[in-house]
Amino acid sequence: MNSLHARYPFLTAAREAVRDANVNLAEIIAGEGDRHPAVERGVERVRRALLDGTVRPVADGRRWGTTAEVLSYPIARMLVSLLDAPGAVEKYASAEAGTAYEQFVADFEAPDDGLKSTRGASLTLDTLVADFDLSESVVEREDDFGVAVGPYLSLISDFSDDEWRLASRRLSNGYVGVSRAELNELLRASTEMRIASDLPLSVPEEIEDALSEEVSELESSFTDADFSHDIDTLAPSLFPPCMKALLADVRDGERLAPASEFSLVSFLASIGLDTDEIQALCEVRGSARADRLRYRIERVRDERTAQFAPPSCATLQAYDDCVNKDDRCETITHPLVYYEDALDENGTVTDWRDR
Repeated sequence: MNSLHARYPFLTAAREAVRDANVNLAEIIAGEGDRHPAVERGVERVRRALLDGTVRPVADGRRWGTTAEVLSYPIARMLVSLLDAPGAVEKYASAEAGTAYEQFVADFEAPDDGLKSTRGASLTLDTLVADFDLSESVVEREDDFGVAVGPYLSLISDFSDDEWRLASRRLSNGYVGVSRAELNELLRASTEMRIASDLPLSVPEEIEDALSEEVSELESSFTDADFSHDIDTLAPSLFPPCMKALLADVRDGERLAPASEFSLVSFLASIGLDTDEIQALCEVRGSARADRLRYRIERVRDERTAQFAPPSCATLQAYDDCVNKDDRCETITHPLVYYEDALDENGTVTDWRDR
């Protein structure tokens, strides 16, 4: 197992590395004494996926070994399969894919300096395309890439924006024209499909019993946030500074990092906004950014409100999204609590939707 497997544990090579290492996950999970680092990281992986929209490790100075990082992935898949939480599989797969997307885009854009020490540490476009069995379906052309119609239609099945429809694309000799950035989006979709394809897993009873404490820990963490969910007023001027800043960035056309995008969307869904209202507030309806935002929205809300709380102040601080703190920020630990307090203090306010 190597660093590439740790960064992209869904790759075929990573699965083969775990198999070739003859690792007994059941023994690791049920081991005596302190919780194995792979189990600890697996718990963190699921918690971060469902609450924070990312599976990156918490920025607390702790470093996970390569083996623990690689093994945490199959353990996380078992944990999310055992959770009694609606939408957990979809949110987990979306977070894994979003984190992988950030990493492979950076890898694709990294210059090749020819150093032997760095070879194999980065993922190449050709490697990822081949791993998804898309080598015959993706061709590089002079000014863009072509994706065979069949795979293209499969990959955009969850995309709702008109710009992805065949009628809006360049079609030549059975290939749909896409830019490099659009190809990356399609590869993110392919990543999510692979991760979600066989979830939830059928977990052996002995492993389910061994993970019962971890599952209970995760389920309790989804209900610990101290806020009422009874908010029914939309007043952006009373948002906490962090959410005001993220909303301003979206309105200015900036592309948020996946974790920051999750924070904003889950906050808005938690105060009762539906998909159309979120898009209107973010001023993206009818734009090229609308599809990506809708994709995120549909994975963090149910018919009424967000299934899981948006990230806490501590998590937002770790993302560097805790900005422009004011006096109220010193007394609260969650952006929803800030908003509730601000609404209570200001009494009757005009709802943004009633303008």
